[in-house]
Formats: sequence, C-alpha cells, structure tokens
Amino acid sequence: MQNVLDKVDRLMRLRNYSPQTRKAYLFYIKEYIAFSENKGSSESQLIVEDFLLSKHERRQSPQTINLALNALKFLYREVLGERKKINLRFSKRNKKLPIVLSREEVRKVIEAVENHKYRLMIALAYACGLRVSEVVRLKAGDLDLDELMLHIKGAKGKKDRISILPHKLLNDLRNLIAGKSSNDLLFPSNRGRELSTTSVQKMFRKALAKTGIKKEATFHSLRHSFATHLLENGTDVRYVQALLGHSNIRTTQIYTQVTNPGLKNIKSPLI
Repeated sequence: MQNVLDKVDRLMRLRNYSPQTRKAYLFYIKEYIAFSENKGSSESQLIVEDFLLSKHERRQSPQTINLALNALKFLYREVLGERKKINLRFSKRNKKLPIVLSREEVRKVIEAVENHKYRLMIALAYACGLRVSEVVRLKAGDLDLDELMLHIKGAKGKKDRISILPHKLLNDLRNLIAGKSSNDLLFPSNRGRELSTTSVQKMFRKALAKTGIKKEATFHSLRHSFATHLLENGTDVRYVQALLGHSNIRTTQIYTQVTNPGLKNIKSPLI
C-alpha cells in the first residue's frame, strides 16, 4: 500500500496539487485500498462501486463521495495506468443555501473575540470575502493601503485575485504591518509560523457561542455574508464574482436567492 501512496503523492506534487487536495486524495485512496483487500472480485469498476455505496450507506455527503471518486479516478488513470475508464457519474450535490449572518450578527461575533489579532482576522475575512486558508497565508506585501486593495495569491485553484479593503480597518492594518517586510506573514503564530486553519475556525466557534447566535455558522459564513451584503447594497453580481474569485457566475448567483428583496417584501397570510 505504501508504495502506491508514495507514487500518488509524488505525482500530485509534480502536478502542483494543493496540500488540501493531496491530503484528501491520499486519505480516500488509503481507505479504498484497505476496503478492496476484503473483496474477492478483481474488477476495479465493481470494487469502486461497492466502496462508494458503502459511503452512501454511512450517509456521507455527496461532496465527500465525489471527492473520493475523483481520488480513485486519479489512482487508476494516472498512477496505475489503467486504460479502462471508471464509468461512474458524480453524486448529486445537496442544494443547500449558504448560511449568512446579518450585519449585526457579524458585528457581535467580531466584538466577542478578545484577542486583537484574531478579532482583526475575522473582521478582514468578512470585509474582503476571504476563505480561512487565505487569511492565514496573507503577507504584509499583499496589502495596498493607499488604494484600499488586497492581493490574494495562490487561492483555490491556484488563482490570484484582487479584493477590497475597508477604510475602517486602515489604522489597525497600518499598525499591524509596521516593521514587517513584504514577505512577512500578516498573522503569524507565536512561533512566527503560519497559523493552522483549525485554530482560527475554533476561535470563530468560540466567539459565535458567546454571542448566543443559533445559526449553524462557520468561518466560511463570513465569506457568504460578504457576498450577500454586497448584493443587498446593489453591487453587480459580476463584480461580486470577481471579488470572490468564482470561475462560473452560477456559483455566485446562489447568493441572489438569499438576498431576494421580492421575497422579503411578501407578507405571510397568517394574521
């Protein structure tokens, strides 16, 4: 097994796959190999089907099953060199609306964080529409305080993009980058290294619990809220798409369902 996993990891590194994708693919391939050892069949298609069905039976999400399928296709096609195609379609995704915090709820979450560095991270994530992985990787040179612009480098899909900076955080950001070189992390750990995304997400959950907000929000809800509030302010969806870094505008248009003003103006018939 280890020999196969080493080959998978080596090839993914050569193709510059992200650390998150490499970790996920290796996990599902390792899980699949252990699963296949207990199967009598040598037909890869049938084993893959049984493996994915076992995930369905354990009520794993369509997103998880699709990721596992992608990992196995990579294993068979790219590493093992099987010419026979795995003929499976992707599982249908759950069509859930994003969880969005109101402006007042965002304010409450920010104010619930006692640590100044973490409080600024939450405020910046909301103000710029950042993913948690993007926040922890920000460097001092990514900020253009004169133009109120933020350069997000190597984001999801290895894409760079530009986002906006709020004037409200200008003084905090100036103080933060004072004495830093352009390549220094904006929010380093106490040891000067990159903070783990897990620690930042944990901090967000603690702040959310303090506010008493009952929504099942996550750190990523700040990004959802950024997009929704921009649309509510009348920003064109194409500009929101660019700020979020979405390749397809249909991904961005889901926020128009959350912020539909026509629905909000309808009165319930219950008097």
